[in-house]
Amino acid sequence: MPDTPTTLDHIGSGPPTYAPEPTALPPADPDDLDDLVADTVLDGAEYGTSTLRAVSVRGDSARYRGEPRRDSLLTARFGAGDTALVLVAMATGARATPAAHRAAAEACRWIGRAVGRSHARLAEDIRAARRGDLKSGLHRLTDRSLGKLRASAAEQGVEPEEYTAGLRCLLLPADPGCRTRVFFGVGPGGLFRLRDGEWQDLEPRVADTTGEAVVGFGSLPHETPDGDRLTMDLNITTPPSPYEPAPEPPPRDPFRFRASVARPGDTLLLCSNGLAEPLRGEPRLVEHLTARWSPAPSGATGGPPGLAAFLADTTVRVKGYADDRTAAAVWEA
Repeated sequence: MPDTPTTLDHIGSGPPTYAPEPTALPPADPDDLDDLVADTVLDGAEYGTSTLRAVSVRGDSARYRGEPRRDSLLTARFGAGDTALVLVAMATGARATPAAHRAAAEACRWIGRAVGRSHARLAEDIRAARRGDLKSGLHRLTDRSLGKLRASAAEQGVEPEEYTAGLRCLLLPADPGCRTRVFFGVGPGGLFRLRDGEWQDLEPRVADTTGEAVVGFGSLPHETPDGDRLTMDLNITTPPSPYEPAPEPPPRDPFRFRASVARPGDTLLLCSNGLAEPLRGEPRLVEHLTARWSPAPSGATGGPPGLAAFLADTTVRVKGYADDRTAAAVWEA
């Protein structure tokens, strides 16, 4: 990896308004300590040809105000050996709502359970390039998971828009012979790829999610040459609502999906809006991460950053951006 500074604190014309380290802790209820959210979560793994690094960090503003991190992160492996499937899920609760962190955590749990119950079929469909089945099945799975949040809102007596979350996920097969990476979810954020020293914005546009398969970025065909379109059994039933009338769902964000084929040397980055916005708005941050994450020159030592280095890379601050940051990056051998 190129020899670049690892202690860079901020980028821009001046330092951010808030202190660079946590200050105030969120208030705690002695009878509900399970509700506490750590300031920072860090994780990583290696499967197949990919190395995963994932982080979720409370934003400067929340640290200053003593508010909980409203981003949630889940990393999980389902299955074993080459048939295993790795899920990275990140969710962001609605801004300025007291239970945002709970809604985000619940969204990650529901999608994790649903993916885990269907991981064998999902892994099979990824290896067989059944793009149409993946897209429709994951759409249903996402809708049902977010529908659980609306039911929870009704149980708590709050409006659905006060207990909701954006949800963004990556599926990574452990099979070293399969380099397909699948993104799906709803809500704002970013999906980027660093290839040959250049960043590409892979975030599916709304038009991309309703028409035919998007050409480019290694998209899979809509179906196999034989027209194989197996229907996924997600093993999830939707019971009738116990509330009459049933709570009306809030306006829905469009479902976003992309399946792409990785190349050796690629870095794929999925992130919440807290990192996506400064990446799109501050070229110097892009330049810094390009230097940090580009493959090392031939013959030089290097590779994916360790957990501490990845934390430092993803928390370089930019004045004017103080939200939580959640990111998952995948380096391809």
